[in-house]
Amino acid sequence: MGSSPRVGEASRPVPRKLKRVPFETRVIRLSILLALPGLLISGILIWLEPWAIESKLLLLGFEALACLLIGAALHEHITRPLQTLANVVGALSEEDYSFRARLAVPDDALGELSLEVNALADLLAQNRTGAIEAAALVERVVEEVDIPIFAFDPVQKLRLVNSAGEKLLEHASEQLLGRTASELRVESCLSCENETLVGLPFAGGARWFVRRRAFRQRGIPHTLVVLSDVSRALREEERQAWQRLIRVIGHELNNSLAPIKSIAGSLNARLSETDLDADQRRDFERGLAIIESRVASLNRFLQAYRRLAQMPPPVIRECSIPVLVDRVVALEERVEVKVIAGPEVRLAADPDQLEQMLINLLRNAADAVLEASSAAGKLNGSDSASESGAPVILTWQLTEKDVILKIEDKGPGLMNPGNAFVPFYTTKAQGSGIGLMAVWPQFVCPEHPAREIRCSRNCVSPRSWNLRRPRSARSSGRRKQVRVSYNGPAFRRRVPSMVPGLRFQINDK
Repeated sequence: MGSSPRVGEASRPVPRKLKRVPFETRVIRLSILLALPGLLISGILIWLEPWAIESKLLLLGFEALACLLIGAALHEHITRPLQTLANVVGALSEEDYSFRARLAVPDDALGELSLEVNALADLLAQNRTGAIEAAALVERVVEEVDIPIFAFDPVQKLRLVNSAGEKLLEHASEQLLGRTASELRVESCLSCENETLVGLPFAGGARWFVRRRAFRQRGIPHTLVVLSDVSRALREEERQAWQRLIRVIGHELNNSLAPIKSIAGSLNARLSETDLDADQRRDFERGLAIIESRVASLNRFLQAYRRLAQMPPPVIRECSIPVLVDRVVALEERVEVKVIAGPEVRLAADPDQLEQMLINLLRNAADAVLEASSAAGKLNGSDSASESGAPVILTWQLTEKDVILKIEDKGPGLMNPGNAFVPFYTTKAQGSGIGLMAVWPQFVCPEHPAREIRCSRNCVSPRSWNLRRPRSARSSGRRKQVRVSYNGPAFRRRVPSMVPGLRFQINDK
């Protein structure tokens, strides 16, 4: 049973959707309507003439053909320019700005439309060229800056990285793009507060200042992350602080040591004039001798630091690693040093300072071996050292990119590796605290301030020092890098060497 309309409810007619007639069809219809009156009148007039029927039909046929040709020409003249403009606009929508409309002449409705479309195409072409040039400039600037730059999408996937970022992550951009921040181990840069300091797990303990900015690309929000290594500034402040401290300490101690030594010498000289008995005179002489000895020791201590702070600039020239190693090993006679020779290697460095660096490291290795031997009565070491039978092993090798020089000993390792390169710090009874510091040219060579530190306090034996340098290093004047790593338990520290372009990476495993 059908439902009837309720009382008082007006019936609303449903509007029909009119079918839109194409523009070309309307042009044809209008052409026919325009030609139809003339055809009818001319047809009637021709039919009323006393001509043969064949002539009348032929004349009417010619007239109809002429109307068709005129209509086709009119249709072509109207639709063709519009199709041309449609093609130009379509090309513009596809970012192809090489198309232009013809018949772009003024004082003509269609010509003015063509002029405006062509002007729009020129403007879009100029804007596109400017955008491409600006994007190229930004890309070049991003690539050339020496600070890591990253861009992440809303799901924290990497969408942009510059060359400095590739060096930091140690992979090419093809291997990095599309990976998440957690996979790259930089999620702390997105979760931390803006403009704050963070430490990255793979950056060797360097401190990074993080700045984040939001931007949109194709309507999608992105996060731009810019990292600035502030370790250099902190290290420079530390270096200047140590220099000021040494300067103040040296000044104060010199002012005190000189009169103390002079007075002690004068008192010692006047002891013979006193009427003291032999035992008292001997006690005074022994005490004054101790004073003079300690004053001389402190003076040597200060002079050592002063020479360290005034180390001359390095003289770069080619040096042979085998020759350098043989010369250094010959100086250590307290313990056996086994040399496992590698291939012939020549590096661009200061051989004197590089030799002094190796001497200090080898001396520390020998001291550690002797300390372990005297404490335990036997040598405790790694498997490699035990297999060789030598308490200290020195070797070098070539990798695909680097030259590695390794010093391994059977010593107990560093008990407090965090202070290994701190000036004045020593664990030896007769140490001065400058042995390892001499391997720390950050303090004495401000030209090479790079240093990265990652330290853990647990320490077991054995220990080893690894010196790493790029294989491509030559005496071309280009600044190269050598990384020296100390392997003992979970200790990693990177310091620059006394050789320009050298960098030490110290790992305590």
